[in-house]
Amino acid sequence: MKTLLKHAMIVTMNPEGQVYRDGTLLFQDDKIVQVGNQDVEESSCDQVVDLKGKLILPGLVNTHVHTSQQLARGLADDVDLLTWLHDRIWPYESQMTEEDSYISTLFCAAEQIKAGVTAIAEPGGQFVSGMARGIAEAGIRGKLANSVMDCGEGLPRAWQRSTQEELSRQVEDIQKFHGTANGRVEVWFGIRTIFNATDKLLLETKELAERYHTGMHMHVAEAKSEVDYVRERLGVQTVTHLRDLGFLGPNLLAAHTVWLSHEEVEMFRDCQVKVSHNPASAMRVLGFAKIPRMLREGICVAIGTDGAPTNNRMDMVDEMWVTSLIHKGWRLDPTVVKAQEILGMATINGAKALQDEKLYGSLEPGKKADLIIINPDSVGMQPMHDPIANLVTSMHSTNVESTICDGKWLMRDRRILTFDEEALIQEAKIRAASIRSRAGIQMPERFSMV
Repeated sequence: MKTLLKHAMIVTMNPEGQVYRDGTLLFQDDKIVQVGNQDVEESSCDQVVDLKGKLILPGLVNTHVHTSQQLARGLADDVDLLTWLHDRIWPYESQMTEEDSYISTLFCAAEQIKAGVTAIAEPGGQFVSGMARGIAEAGIRGKLANSVMDCGEGLPRAWQRSTQEELSRQVEDIQKFHGTANGRVEVWFGIRTIFNATDKLLLETKELAERYHTGMHMHVAEAKSEVDYVRERLGVQTVTHLRDLGFLGPNLLAAHTVWLSHEEVEMFRDCQVKVSHNPASAMRVLGFAKIPRMLREGICVAIGTDGAPTNNRMDMVDEMWVTSLIHKGWRLDPTVVKAQEILGMATINGAKALQDEKLYGSLEPGKKADLIIINPDSVGMQPMHDPIANLVTSMHSTNVESTICDGKWLMRDRRILTFDEEALIQEAKIRAASIRSRAGIQMPERFSMV
């Protein structure tokens, strides 16, 4: 199947930073064949699409999203971190079934597709089996992980497992699901936080990740309470302890990374750790990560949305916009974290963070046909004096017209093609209410309900 997309502005995100004002992109089956201004013999193509006035971008990469939490949107607003975790999220997640995990993941994937995301990294949820099924059906790519904890206070009884039990179930998931769905589904090793991980778990996780040639995904230096806890217990901060253990490395995707010292930023640089920046989630209660410094040091910084009960908007387009604002604001410097850097964070850096930069993240011959089509003709995005700036600061997810992953149209003209979106919404509502009821979570009445 050969598909030709013509007369579009193509933002390649290739190493040369090429943008074609009136470009063509040809892909055959799942691979890009040609990108640029060259003429293509249309009669040799099975499908020709005229995209005059539109833009083509690489698919966005969401490097930190809790698929198991999608049905918990709005469950924990306006509460402190411990209440959020111990009284709302852990009780909710611990009551999920495998089918709940599947529906939650598929529901999360729906929001990702509509926001132009073609690849995600799940940092740790419930039932990789359900997640894998949801990702496979939706048609996007997913690096999936279990929520792994072998110690810590307040864990629900169902989650109280030994180090070996946690490691064994991850290996079992790798053996069952890694590389399935034409390679779109992969399994990584997950560690929830240093609050819930013994040094034995950390070291054996690293050993297994290297043995299976896969990645590790962990919340790192997420909250001030975390680094205070580690400093009180060990005399150093989180990242320093991980460095001293020998845990840091290029296959670690560290999420949040808000509470790093300047020296720890350099540790990330030296160990080639990848960072998932979650700006909206962090602003809620965590703080402001040193993203300008990380970028200056050459650290691979990508973007993630975090989970629905942390952010409520699982929208990478919104995350780019938030990223464009907060670092300028808290540093009082409008020149930091520029639009082209942010677009790179959401595309090619995301692919690098997921160890997939040879497969996607930019539009180049030989790479996977993972791309999105943007229709900029809306009152919120026009006029476009600076198209790159507009993509980051003015675009809305509703401007994402079509999403293609692995050469397949997942969404075309804003209609999802891989599953029934309306039926899914109804199923999600029923399951979300059922899980909350089983968990016994009581929501506050903000107004007088009549």
